[in-house]
Amino acid sequence: MILALAGGVGGAKLVHGFAQVLQPQALVAAVNTGDDFEHLGWHICPDLDTVMYTLAGVANPQTGWGLAGESWRFMDTLEKLGGETWFRLGDQDLATHVRRTGLLRGGATLSEVTATLCMAQGIGVRVVPMSDAPVRTMVDTDEGELPFQSYFVRRRCEPVLRGLHFAGATEASPSPAFRAALDDPGLQAIVLCPSNPYLSIDPTLALPGVRDALRSASVPVVAVSPIVGGQAIKGPAAKIMRELGKTPSALEVARHYGPLLDGFVLDHADADAARAVAALGITPLVTATVMKDAGDRAQLARELLDFVDRLARTAGAGAAA
Repeated sequence: MILALAGGVGGAKLVHGFAQVLQPQALVAAVNTGDDFEHLGWHICPDLDTVMYTLAGVANPQTGWGLAGESWRFMDTLEKLGGETWFRLGDQDLATHVRRTGLLRGGATLSEVTATLCMAQGIGVRVVPMSDAPVRTMVDTDEGELPFQSYFVRRRCEPVLRGLHFAGATEASPSPAFRAALDDPGLQAIVLCPSNPYLSIDPTLALPGVRDALRSASVPVVAVSPIVGGQAIKGPAAKIMRELGKTPSALEVARHYGPLLDGFVLDHADADAARAVAALGITPLVTATVMKDAGDRAQLARELLDFVDRLARTAGAGAAA
């Protein structure tokens, strides 16, 4: 079994890659919920929805998020009525938010709701929220503190980022399925997907016990860099790194995760950083990491499975010696 920590488009693509080469029961995707928020009376889970829509084969191929063939009559009418339209919700997408909100108000947990939504879309992979408790990413900027979606969507990441914190994280806990996956005797590897380390992976790592679980894991823990050639494949990762005083690079991502990792995957464009990654005590793998289509996703997933198998054999040989 592979446990993938995911968020956003990059994470969704790699989860889809694993879904193509593994049996559904052999994959658990623990998805960031730090981006979640209440909007127009509905409970919105952007990262969970991106992963679900990608696995269901209905994601917008141009953006990677939202639904293909979406229409916007609701938002157009809302704008005429003077309502808030800075966070765009498509007509089809609304059904997901309405259904989720109704189930939550009826007493279901976010894990239970997510399972229901996945089943309705024919998704066999276990897609689980990182936590059933609310955790909210808050962004400290040169304009003051902003809730994540206000920073990310409303302000388009324009304010200068000074720091981040995850409100509610210390009071929350990993969701039951996430916790069970961490403890599963059949676990083969933990993969940190090529998601934004600061916005999509760190909220999950902030949950009590998660960092300790990764440090003490008896299976390889591997991350895939979302930075290629000094640029983020998608999103503001490179901008955030610069504003935090770090050089946008795959090597800096490896440093960010540091002792959590046994292996780190870099693109061919960053092959010259492999030696520096190895000097951190992390085994590097240089390969093609840019996933342009479903074939690229599956190929990267296969290479990752081979990589974690080699890491596990090496660790086993070292223990035996």
